[in-house]
Amino acid sequence: MRLDPDTEALLEAARAANRPAWNELTPEEAREAYMASRALSAPPPIPVAEIRDMACPGPHGAIPLRLYRPAAAPGRDAPVLVYAHGGGWVLGNLESHDGLCRHLAEHSGCVVLAVDYRLAPEHRFPAAFEDALAATQWVAAQAEALGIDPARLAVGGDSAGGNLMAAVCLHARDHGGPRIAFQMLLYPATDLTMDTPSHRRFGEGHMLTTAAMRWFATLYLRRPEDAADWRAAPLRAASLAGLPPAFVLTASHDPLRDEGEAYARRLVEEAGVPVTLWRVPGHLHGFLPMGRLLRAAEPALDRLAAALRQALSPPA
Repeated sequence: MRLDPDTEALLEAARAANRPAWNELTPEEAREAYMASRALSAPPPIPVAEIRDMACPGPHGAIPLRLYRPAAAPGRDAPVLVYAHGGGWVLGNLESHDGLCRHLAEHSGCVVLAVDYRLAPEHRFPAAFEDALAATQWVAAQAEALGIDPARLAVGGDSAGGNLMAAVCLHARDHGGPRIAFQMLLYPATDLTMDTPSHRRFGEGHMLTTAAMRWFATLYLRRPEDAADWRAAPLRAASLAGLPPAFVLTASHDPLRDEGEAYARRLVEEAGVPVTLWRVPGHLHGFLPMGRLLRAAEPALDRLAAALRQALSPPA
């Protein structure tokens, strides 16, 4: 499968720039580089009727949140997506994924609540998971005050954020809620062994590298044994039965492709969970927020928004 022409141009520009890899930087340097790259690659933000910063209680202090309410969302009983950004549990924040959250909200008609969870290595596993879980529980508990419908609550995230929200679904299933109607997992990290054909084929020269993933995992986990914990690697969960319907997006040239697709297959084959699996051809890990450089990013977000709208439509 050939790379998309825009992606080929992006890789060529990256090679010409010869910037250090994530794993050659300190976490602070990597965060600066990540935000600089987002400023260059993200399209201009689209307007949304209401954007409001807030916070919810967390296990170790307040968790910053950002609410996006599109004009199409009703003032009460609106569908909602609780969203966790990507960045290897080390990078990213509310700003890095602001454009993506705006797009999903405006084109789905759903309220989006983005979660600014604690990052590693300052806060190691399971801190990010605990914050994603606490935010989801708080949104469900504050449904009336937020003007959302707790029966139409979805969770989602990209990369590390997809990892966190897959684990939140597993915890909710086993601990009496909150009830989650839908999960949207975008090129998620579901296993930390990093020993798949897609890692071997695309683990170098395709933006996200296997070496970088190992660096992220080393910074995130407390000890090697944590890699077997389902909260860090949802693919390791003993059972995926009873989980909400899912939309799983993977990218053809992504080292994480195979583990994302393995999670989707387990949901269907072992648990009978309804799943839409979409492998986007010719693209790399992390392409969705890069609409300034990649023409396929916006249509992909449109499809995700349509899937979210359909999944959270009110019962007939």
